[in-house]
Amino acid sequence: MGIDFGSKKIGIALSDESGVMAFPHSVIPNDAVFFKTIESLVEERAVKEIVIGHSLDLAGKPNAIHLAVEEFITDVTLSLGIPVHLEPEQYTTQEAARTTGKNAQTDAAAAAIILESYLTKLKN
Repeated sequence: MGIDFGSKKIGIALSDESGVMAFPHSVIPNDAVFFKTIESLVEERAVKEIVIGHSLDLAGKPNAIHLAVEEFITDVTLSLGIPVHLEPEQYTTQEAARTTGKNAQTDAAAAAIILESYLTKLKN
């Protein structure tokens, strides 16, 4: 599962069964129940690992959203017990918007770019 974690919305992507390709799945609000939604998807889709965008500023330092990402990683580790990997995410939302146009699924497309990047590294 790939995640583009934002302060208002969370983009989600899933890979195919062989773990070769990433596909946009959904965009959910970053609200009080988002973790339950993630939990349900992990269970329904038998997700074995999560790849989340490593949110850095232009100087390469963690930005404001990174604290929330760290809390999310802790929650996943404690509640779900599956590995979470950080993958650089700079400009993935812009790349997704350029590729698919800015729409309701842009954050899911950005999550797919993050996941695809991670899967490509695994192949090489």
